[in-house]
Amino acid sequence: MDIKGQYWTDDDSDGDNESEEFLYGVQGTCAADLYRHPQLDADIEAVKEIYSENAVSIREYGTIDDVDIDLHVNISFLDEEVSTAWKVLRTEPIVLRLRFSLSQYLDGPEPSIEVFQPSNKEGFGLGLQLKKILGMFTSQQWKHLSNDFLKTQQEKRHSWFKSSGTIKKFRAGLSIFSPIPKSPSFPIIQDSMLKGKLGVPELRVNRLMNRSISCTVKNPKVEVFGYPPSSQVSGHCKNIPTLEYGFLVQIMKYAEQRIPTLNEYCVVCDEQHVFQNGSMLKPAVCTRELCVFSFYTLGVMSGAAEEVATGAEVVDLLVAMCRAALESPRKSIIFEPYPSVVDPSDPKTLAFNPKKKNYERLQKALDSVMSIREMTQGSYLEIKKQMDKLDPLAHPLLQWIISSNRSHIVKLPLSRLKFMHTSHQFLLLSSPPAKEARFRTAKKLYGSTFAFHGSHIENWHSILRNGLVNASYTKLQLHGAAYGKGIYLSPISSISFGYSGMGKGQHRMPSKDELVQRYNRMNTIPQTRSIQSRFLQSRNLNCIALCEVITSKDLQKHGNIWVCPVSDHVCTRFFFVYEDGQVGDANINTQDPKIQKEIMRVIGTQVYTN
Repeated sequence: MDIKGQYWTDDDSDGDNESEEFLYGVQGTCAADLYRHPQLDADIEAVKEIYSENAVSIREYGTIDDVDIDLHVNISFLDEEVSTAWKVLRTEPIVLRLRFSLSQYLDGPEPSIEVFQPSNKEGFGLGLQLKKILGMFTSQQWKHLSNDFLKTQQEKRHSWFKSSGTIKKFRAGLSIFSPIPKSPSFPIIQDSMLKGKLGVPELRVNRLMNRSISCTVKNPKVEVFGYPPSSQVSGHCKNIPTLEYGFLVQIMKYAEQRIPTLNEYCVVCDEQHVFQNGSMLKPAVCTRELCVFSFYTLGVMSGAAEEVATGAEVVDLLVAMCRAALESPRKSIIFEPYPSVVDPSDPKTLAFNPKKKNYERLQKALDSVMSIREMTQGSYLEIKKQMDKLDPLAHPLLQWIISSNRSHIVKLPLSRLKFMHTSHQFLLLSSPPAKEARFRTAKKLYGSTFAFHGSHIENWHSILRNGLVNASYTKLQLHGAAYGKGIYLSPISSISFGYSGMGKGQHRMPSKDELVQRYNRMNTIPQTRSIQSRFLQSRNLNCIALCEVITSKDLQKHGNIWVCPVSDHVCTRFFFVYEDGQVGDANINTQDPKIQKEIMRVIGTQVYTN
C-alpha cells in the first residue's frame, strides 16, 4: 500500500478503538477523494531521507480533512540508569503524534500534539513535559509558518542535493572551520543519498542550529552516546532548528535537542532551574509560586499512590530523612528545600511557603502522616481520608516529599552487599546525565575506585534534592575541614560510620574500637525484630553512602581520609541505613580486591537492570 493508504494497527494507537475501526473501514474507499497538500508529502519524504523509512507513520481519516503524522524519536542514546529514573523505555522510540489539516497543512489550524510510548502508557510523566514543550514551540512557529514560506526553504534544500554531490563537497569544506557541537540529540544519518542503506553509525549529522546548512563529520573516537557539557547543552537546546528540511524534521530535531536536558528545566514553565549546585537527575517543578500552583492544579503530584504501591520502602526512607532534618537543631540551615504546598482548602494560597517558614506547623502535619507500613495494608483512598481527618495538610506534604526527591532510589533485593550487614540497602543515583557523562570521561582518563561517605541522616533530605556537594567553609559544614576544601571520603568503613553518627548534638566521633565493640554487641544480642524487616521501625537511624570517585591527581589522600575538591569526580552509588545504634562491619576496606569484586557484582546486576 502506498503512503496515502497507510494506517496503523490497534497496538500503534492510543486513541478510541471503536472510532478507529470505523475510520479503518472507510479509509480505503474515501482517501482518494480528498486533496492532500503536496507540501505535506514533501515534508514526509524529508523525514524519510534524513532519518529512515520507519521514522514516520501516516493515517488519514477518510472523509474527514484530518491526518495524523507519527514521528518516531529515537532515545537509545539515554543511559540505562537515566531512562529508568525518568521511567522511559530507551529501546522504544518516543512517538510525537501531530494532527494536521490534510488539504491545508501549514495554512490550516495549529496541529494538536500527543507524546507517548506505545508500551509505556502509564505514568509517562516525561511525555507530559515534552508535550508542553512542543506545544509552546509549535504555537510560536505557527505565527509565521505557511506552505508558501516553507516551499522556498524546501527548494533551497533540493538545490543542494544534486547528483554531482555538491552537498557532500560543501559539507566537507565547511567542517574544516565550523565548530561542531557534540550532542547525542542528533540522529545517526540514514539518508540513502549520503550513505546508502548500510546503516553504519560512523557518520553523524551535527546540524548548526543557526545556519542553513548541515555538516557531516567522521569521528569514530567520539562516544556516540556521550553527553555534552551541561553549559553547552543548556545553551543550545532551545535554539530553533532550520526549516530547510520542512516542519516535520524541524520539530523532530527540536525534540531531540530538548530530551537530554529535560531535567534541567521546570516541568511547568520550561525555564532553567536555578539551583546552587546545578541540576539533578529527575525532572522537577521549580520553586516559582505560579509553577507550584499549576503543578498542583494539573494533578502531576497525584502519583503518590503509585509510589507507595511500587516503592514503599523508598517512601518510608524519604519520610524518615525529612523527619530527621525537621527535628534537627540545625533545621534552619539543612532543611532545604522547604516545602511549597498548596492549601487544599484554598488552592490560591500556599499552606507551606518557603518565604514564610513555619516549622511547628510542618512538624504537626508530618506527625499526621501515617506510617508507610499502614498505607500498604489497606485502600490508599481510605488511608488518605484518615490522614485528611487528622490533618488536611498531611497528605499534600507526603506528596511533596515524594515528588521533590530528585534522585533515583531503589531498594536492593536479596542480591545485596552482604558485608554491609543491613537489610536496608538502596541503589542511589543522583547525578544528572551531563555530570554522569563528565564522570565517565574522567574515569576513562584516570580510573576510579569506591569509598564511603558518612553524613548524619538529617543531612540527606537536602542531599537527595541538591546533590552531594562540597560544604567546606560554608554554613553547611559541621565537622570542620582539617584537610582542606572538598567532599570527604574514606575507604575504611569505621571512619564513615563515625561521621554518620555525628549530629543532633553529637559532635565527638567514636573511635574504631568503640565501633567494633558496638558492632559485636549489636550482632550478638538477640534482636527483637527480624533483620529482614521491610520498613524502618526506629527513628534512631545511622546511614552511610558508598560512592565512586575518580582517582586523578585532584584526589587528596591523607592516610584513610580522602578529600575530593572536584564535585564532578564523586557519584553516589549505594546507600545503607542502620537502626537503633546498629553499625556495619567497621573493618571493611573498599580497596580490598574481594570487596571490590563484590561491589562490581552488585553494580552489574543493579545499576543496569533496575
